[in-house]
Amino acid sequence: QARLVESGGGLVQPGGSLRLSCAASGSIFTPNTMAWYRQAPGKERDLVADSTTGRSTNYADSVKGRFTISRDNDKKTVYLQMNNLKPEDTAIYYCNVRSTVWNYNYWGQGTQVTVSS
Repeated sequence: QARLVESGGGLVQPGGSLRLSCAASGSIFTPNTMAWYRQAPGKERDLVADSTTGRSTNYADSVKGRFTISRDNDKKTVYLQMNNLKPEDTAIYYCNVRSTVWNYNYWGQGTQVTVSS
């Protein structure tokens, strides 16, 4: 089993920045994909960005050019740098770590990001 702990959420004004972190512990083996999803009130949980062990990345169109995902494989940690935040970025952000090779799929508890003036 494994545990994912997110941090870094909060309230920020439009145009501001936040950096989310997700630290994994326990049975996390590579290769894997580390990802961030978000869920706004009344909406489905959507992919924001993901990163493979080889650091190939993928972003939702709505965040391209504003968000950057990165990872530290030694620390089993994934980050999401969010710049130029907009009110529509308001959501609960969830960390996800999964591997089809090792057959696991873990979620964090979520961290609230609110963009408002």
